[in-house]
Amino acid sequence: MFTETPVDAAAARPAVTTAPTVAPASTPGGAPIPHAVGVSDDEFRAALSRLAAGVVLITAHDPDAGPRGEDAGMTATAFLSVSLDPPLVMVSVRNGSRMDDLLAEQPLWAVSVLSGHQRQIAGRFAMKGRISDRLLFEDIAHVRGEASGAPLIGGALATLECRTEQRVTAGDHTLVIGRVLATGIPNEDDGPLTYFRGRYRQLG
Repeated sequence: MFTETPVDAAAARPAVTTAPTVAPASTPGGAPIPHAVGVSDDEFRAALSRLAAGVVLITAHDPDAGPRGEDAGMTATAFLSVSLDPPLVMVSVRNGSRMDDLLAEQPLWAVSVLSGHQRQIAGRFAMKGRISDRLLFEDIAHVRGEASGAPLIGGALATLECRTEQRVTAGDHTLVIGRVLATGIPNEDDGPLTYFRGRYRQLG
C-alpha cells in the first residue's frame, strides 16, 4: 500500500506518500529479484500507479514541539472511508515517519481533501528534505479545527476532523483508523486533485 504520496512529489507512486525510493534487490544481470510471491518492487509500483487516487493533506498539531507546539502535514493518497455507522476513515502512513510517530501520541488529526488547484500544496508536503512544516504552513490559508486543533486548508473540497480509534501495522506502513468528529465543505465548485501514473492531475 502506498502512502504519503507522492513520495517524490512527482515520481513513481509512493506512499500517502513520502517514503524514500528503495531500489529492489537485483541479480548479477540487473534483473529485479521478485518477492517470494513472485512480484518485484518495480512491478508492484507499476501496477498500482495505474490506480487513480484522490489527494489529501493529513494534518495534526504536535503540542510538544516548542512552546506553542507545531503543526505537521503529510500528503496522502492512501485514504478512504471505512464505515458509515460509526463514521470511520483510514489513512496509511509509513512506519517511522514523522506523521506516524506523531499520530502514535496525538489521537486528534484532520484531513483536507485537496482541489485540482492545490497541486502546489500537495507537492510541498510530499517533497524530500523539506523545510520545517511550520514554515510550509505560513503562506497557506488555513484555520484551526475546533474538534482536532489541526490545520484545515482553505479552499479544500472537504475537511474532516478525526480521533484515532485503531492502529494496525501492515508491512512497512501503519493503517490509522479514525472516527470522524466534524466535517466541512469549504469549496463546492472545484474538481478534485488526483494522482495517476506518478503525476498530479485534474479531472475535466
